[in-house]
Amino acid sequence: MVMRWEAFLDHVKERGGYESTEEAARAARTVLALLGAHVVGEVRAELAARLPEELALILVNPLQAREPLSPERFVRATAAWIEGATEQTAAWDVSAVLSVAADAAGEELTRRILLQLPAGYDLLFGHSRRV
Repeated sequence: MVMRWEAFLDHVKERGGYESTEEAARAARTVLALLGAHVVGEVRAELAARLPEELALILVNPLQAREPLSPERFVRATAAWIEGATEQTAAWDVSAVLSVAADAAGEELTRRILLQLPAGYDLLFGHSRRV
């Protein structure tokens, strides 16, 4: 089932403690653009099918990555793309967005997403261990 735009952003706003929906949307767009460069094929298509259309388009037309980023480098890349962000605030942004994306994906798809990513992303998705 596709999560609606408003519902997705409301969850991100709540988890991220953002003051505005615009902040939540900025974080969601940035994080999903970076994530799209790291998940491929059927897994990326299935996740896109469960996201609001605007975010699905961002996921399937990702920023380009030369190599898989470790979770730490993913957070640093997010900080670089969000004006005024620090690594600490970017980690918050990443976790807020990816935990909502994991909810939209469900356990089985989240497990397959994590299998495509370097070790350590499970914490960014709100899981204490690989699922």
